[in-house]
Amino acid sequence: MPFREGEVYRCPDADCGSPHVVGVRARDGAEAYQSTLGSRVCPAVLPVGWRCRATGAGRRRADGRLRLCVPQSPPTGPRVRTGWDNARVDLEAFKALLTDEGQALLASLSDFDPADELATAARLRREYPAELVSAAIEQIRLRQQAVAKFGADAHRMYFTPDGLEQSSHKAVAEYRAKRLYQYIGTFGVETLGCGIGGDAIEVADTGLVVWAVDHDPLACAVAAANADALELPLILMTVTCEDDVLESVGFGETVVIDLVRRVDQDRNVDPEAYSTHLSRAVETVREATAGGAIKIAPDIPHEVLPDCALAEWISYDGDVQEAVLWFDWPDGTGFGGLHGVRSATLLPGGESLISRGLPDPAVRPVGRYLYEPDGAVIHAHLVAELAQDVDGGLIDETIAYITADDLHATPFATAYEITDVMPFSTEVLSALLCERGIGELTVKERGSAADPEELCCIVKPHGPNAATVFVTGTAGSPTMLLGHRLHSR
Repeated sequence: MPFREGEVYRCPDADCGSPHVVGVRARDGAEAYQSTLGSRVCPAVLPVGWRCRATGAGRRRADGRLRLCVPQSPPTGPRVRTGWDNARVDLEAFKALLTDEGQALLASLSDFDPADELATAARLRREYPAELVSAAIEQIRLRQQAVAKFGADAHRMYFTPDGLEQSSHKAVAEYRAKRLYQYIGTFGVETLGCGIGGDAIEVADTGLVVWAVDHDPLACAVAAANADALELPLILMTVTCEDDVLESVGFGETVVIDLVRRVDQDRNVDPEAYSTHLSRAVETVREATAGGAIKIAPDIPHEVLPDCALAEWISYDGDVQEAVLWFDWPDGTGFGGLHGVRSATLLPGGESLISRGLPDPAVRPVGRYLYEPDGAVIHAHLVAELAQDVDGGLIDETIAYITADDLHATPFATAYEITDVMPFSTEVLSALLCERGIGELTVKERGSAADPEELCCIVKPHGPNAATVFVTGTAGSPTMLLGHRLHSR
């Protein structure tokens, strides 16, 4: 079927019948269109063959390419397309917040103080429905918590408790989106398991067209509301609710899958315990025509990582945030064939340490300086690379502390000057602190069962000076190292 720019035509699916206007944005020879949705538009890739997302109907040509289209009147707003039954109490309560009444209520809570919640709720229930008041107060509370991740944008956004907990820090999502654009930039990006939409919004901010997909109708509604709240043009982002998110991948699209959400809430690190199994997610990305990425928890066992991906661990201000598996385009372009490579990236600076296939560092006696590696370096198993860079060795073969005789500047570790090395003894430590006038004591524990708070209560530091004590082990023996921090990374 030929398509010409500006031509209006009907969706080939008789059950849809939406009017569409052919657009001009395309990649690799595929045509593109824009489907009219009131006064706004949303795009889709239009190669040969088609499938209508409004009804799920479609036709696949021999070359396997798809054309995607959208309904004219989505059931939950112009961004959200879904065939789900959205009759859920929490979803209806959230949708009520988007009404004029709900927006007025949220605006009245701009200076909400959690300490006055009971009085505030009682006052507002005289004017608004009780269910709406409860939903609004919960939303304001989540917004206040979200400032740590999303900054000032949090006051305009919408959240669910799980969605906020599982979402990436804004700086991390922004970094990942820019890297996606730089290395695997393509016209269409599908973010599968989009949650509240934070990652998808950052990808769309780079100029890439995003289809955000999730299996949870509430998450989809929240993601769409966030895109609207942040004034993201509809042409750059739409949201779809699918029973099986991996079934929504279209032709010519980069695939980004979020596997951080687990079926259970414990610390299970089995990659097949994710809501979408890792093995199936890898298969989906590898079959995509434009590469992609899989976001995973940073504690994933290295033995299950696929050899066909670049594995990157990301930290922000010293706290490990997540890990990402990056996949090249099928022709090997993108990351230059860095398959099986591990890296650690530190934000906000953006420095990266790359694996070099080094053996484990040698164990040596504690020297003048101690290096505490960033958590991303430890999770990525790059302690050996860091030790080589600072000309150091391990204090114990099982503990990720590096010791050296010389000081080397590095963004990948915090350096300390060690003044005292002693066997573990609270009496000796207490006497030493008293002698040095140390009243501000930071306790760091690694490879020891000692409790830092309990240790501080026992030794009772007092005085004007500050120090750090490492309760750890050297050559298998319980040890305490006393010193002071030299510089920030």
